[in-house]
Amino acid sequence: MSIGNSPEDDRPSIGRVLQQARIAAGLTVEEVSSSTRVRIPIVHAIEEDDFSRCGGDVYARGHIRTLARAVDIDPEPLVEQYDAGHGGRPVPTPAAPLFEAERIRSEPRRPNWTAAMVAAIVAVVGFVGFTLFNGDEQVPSTAQVAEGSTPDKTGKPAASKPADPKPVPSESAIAAAPRDKVTVKLSATRGKSWISAKDHNGRLLFDGLLLQGESKTFQDSDRIDLVLGDAGATDLFVNGKKVEDQFEPGQVERLSYTKGDPEAG
Repeated sequence: MSIGNSPEDDRPSIGRVLQQARIAAGLTVEEVSSSTRVRIPIVHAIEEDDFSRCGGDVYARGHIRTLARAVDIDPEPLVEQYDAGHGGRPVPTPAAPLFEAERIRSEPRRPNWTAAMVAAIVAVVGFVGFTLFNGDEQVPSTAQVAEGSTPDKTGKPAASKPADPKPVPSESAIAAAPRDKVTVKLSATRGKSWISAKDHNGRLLFDGLLLQGESKTFQDSDRIDLVLGDAGATDLFVNGKKVEDQFEPGQVERLSYTKGDPEAG
């Protein structure tokens, strides 16, 4: 827990700066919480310079940046002030090893070549037996197919019905996001990032590493909760609109979106 600043530092505390900026902007704690997705108790705690509820230094820096942007002030001096009071900024750790260590990895299963070979032999024997048993009956059918369509009673060949045109797939599934659901798409365009996604019931939809060039789309009737291990490496689309937040490389973000989000995409 960090309460206040050291006596040697004459600067106002981080929480005091954020609180004064919020008041000057005419915003309430509830309004800041709604716009940033940072829960109300955490906003109150940070304004009192209590960062213990943030869940660690990485999340504390992310919350400071988010709240500073919400009240229209530069977050970097506040982040530097936080680092100075908490042992300095740590050396960046790659996102993948940090989160993969907590995941249970199952041993890869070796292919059962014996079972595959037995299945193949059974299939071949069955096919040969079926062919020999039905060989005589298949000849007329084959000949009829080769001769083409049987003409109708008028002597005119039956016109073949044109096949229904296949629907042209949309350029992006996110473009047709239904209005009665929340649809979130993540694309790792600038590097790889660990991501976790849950629905409104807390059910885990995905937990893993999104490699550069890969995309994932999640959909729920009410809300999608995200944790991005490297938010700066991803592009985020919510209900068909791109979220324009300027996430920094290596920045961890906890986000939640509903059917009405984003307010401006």
